[in-house]
Amino acid sequence: MNTDIARRQMIEQQIRTWDVFDATALNAFESIPRDLFVPANCRNAAYADTEIPLPHKQCMLRPSIVGRMMQALDIQPNDDVLEIGTGTGYLTACLAQIASHVTSIDIFEDFVAGAEKTLAEIGVDNASVQCMDALAELPVGPFDVIAVTGSVAELCPQFFSALKPGGRIFVVVGESPVKTARLIRRGSGDEIESTDLFETDIPALLTDRKPVRFSF
Repeated sequence: MNTDIARRQMIEQQIRTWDVFDATALNAFESIPRDLFVPANCRNAAYADTEIPLPHKQCMLRPSIVGRMMQALDIQPNDDVLEIGTGTGYLTACLAQIASHVTSIDIFEDFVAGAEKTLAEIGVDNASVQCMDALAELPVGPFDVIAVTGSVAELCPQFFSALKPGGRIFVVVGESPVKTARLIRRGSGDEIESTDLFETDIPALLTDRKPVRFSF
């Protein structure tokens, strides 16, 4: 597989066709070798628009969903980003291409160790990865952007509390088989604006605690 050609095809035939036209996000996908973040037994599918299975019943999100997430979050060069659900670290690397700093957390120690190793190998030096249960605690914030890579039944209030005024959260909310990808913006105070982006179904965010319901 010619990875350069495959990466370009992923961008042109999968991500762009899902209405992702943000040049900054597309440049991030061009810069990050997704094949290095994919488990060895799935390497041939690294640039296919499909979910890549991971241990613990998790998966790498399809490139088209990652593209919509990146575009919706409108990440700026001075943004401090929190990623909830590191996985292999691919999205971490893409976010780090644009943001000032990315803090990524995952409940699984093997995901954290693997992501740290790959991020270091490709020279990402503005991202840190921690083993943490997002429903029990979050890293010290607040953050300009929060990207949640697993779905939740309801938006967790601690996510909103970790967001700076003017900040954005991407999160998939609901129950299988149909869930809704949602962009949530915080105003200058506690007011919020929620926009439904598209329907999808991704694995739930795994935690050790039952989430607290949050209505808005």
